[in-house]
Amino acid sequence: MTFHVIPAIDLRGGQVVRLKQGDYAQQTDYPFDPVELASRYAAAGAGWLHLVDLDGARSGNLDNLKVIETIAANGMRVQAGGGVRGEDDLRRLFDAGVRRVVLGSVAIRDPDTVAGWLGSYGAERLTLALDTRRIDGRWALPSAGWTELEARTLDELAPWYAARGARHLLCTDIDRDGMLAGFNLDLYRHLAATVPTLAVQASGGVRSLDDIRAARAAGVRGVILGRALLEGRFTVEEAIAC
Repeated sequence: MTFHVIPAIDLRGGQVVRLKQGDYAQQTDYPFDPVELASRYAAAGAGWLHLVDLDGARSGNLDNLKVIETIAANGMRVQAGGGVRGEDDLRRLFDAGVRRVVLGSVAIRDPDTVAGWLGSYGAERLTLALDTRRIDGRWALPSAGWTELEARTLDELAPWYAARGARHLLCTDIDRDGMLAGFNLDLYRHLAATVPTLAVQASGGVRSLDDIRAARAAGVRGVILGRALLEGRFTVEEAIAC
């Protein structure tokens, strides 16, 4: 099965930023134009780009839709999310050229609705973002830009969605996000064993090419690369080659 190296661009106020552990108070700004950065990643050979509307994730609005639309119009396959609360938001992103919409909070809070969208739009058009944090021995599922804790757990929802035909699962260990601490391989081995039909994208903490190799060996089908690329720890070309 194909393994994808997926650069990520997080957007806040139309600018390229990164957060530590999802904390909006711990933001790093990067001096890159997001459209130009996306073009650089495409030229380096990346087949997909992951875009996150951080404003939208908290507000429930698609605050950075214009930037997302401009990037998608340049021909790169884009998966994007942040702020999708209903079907109108879903359609707006599809109309903007997004190939695959990432569903986070709504996938946790309203799984029946999202299961309906899987039937209507097809599993290849949607990525479920079940980002998680280990709390009291459970893989908890924070939502709303990781600011609110939900009752459902990863081990409840991931198999539930798999049984309803979901295909793509993005899973971030929030405690490693932006920390350059390496992927949580135990988490991804666990997912590979419990939901083998889902194509899992690993996110959170990559620091080296060895982390990418290890994630692939753990059974994931893609890696999301953010801070490590922005800070030049390795290039897209090197990540693809490894």
